[in-house]
Amino acid sequence: MKVFFKIIPAALILLMAALLVLPANAQSADKKEKKMLVVYYSHSGNTREIANLIQKETEADTFEIQTEKPYPKEYNDVVNQAKEEINKGCKPALKSKVNNLKDYDVIFVGSPNWWSTIAPPVTAFLSENDLSGKTVVPFCTHGGGGMAGCAADIAKLTPKSVVLEGAAFSGSRAGGAQKDVAAWLKKIGM
Repeated sequence: MKVFFKIIPAALILLMAALLVLPANAQSADKKEKKMLVVYYSHSGNTREIANLIQKETEADTFEIQTEKPYPKEYNDVVNQAKEEINKGCKPALKSKVNNLKDYDVIFVGSPNWWSTIAPPVTAFLSENDLSGKTVVPFCTHGGGGMAGCAADIAKLTPKSVVLEGAAFSGSRAGGAQKDVAAWLKKIGM
């Protein structure tokens, strides 16, 4: 009888330990099973920097949106062209496409915040690609405007997707944003 009471507590302790470990392993397996892609447009390199940090944390694939006709390098020229394109609803022609987009479960969508919205190349990408049934995760870089309408505009262009909480990162601090990126990804379960 004494042996029985010694075995039961030991077995319960092992069972409880196994149950505590199981959810963590299940979460890791779930994270690895989801195929992820980071799609982004970057003019100055800041959004690319954040996209690379997301890729490093999630082991996602990446795809950089590029326009057939590059934007001007001069800051004021880019600002003026972007404003005109946004006001006219322009969607610039893109250089390439993601051939296997259907294979991805989670799509991170990154853009600089231009005039409180996403850059026209990102609008073009989202307009040309059906992300129905996918999980979409917006992110942006900015010079002081934060997320503004970027996440809402991505959600409008992906109406049949699950859109998670996005994040905005200061462009001037993009290179040192690894802790911020990691904290955001943890918060949204990625």
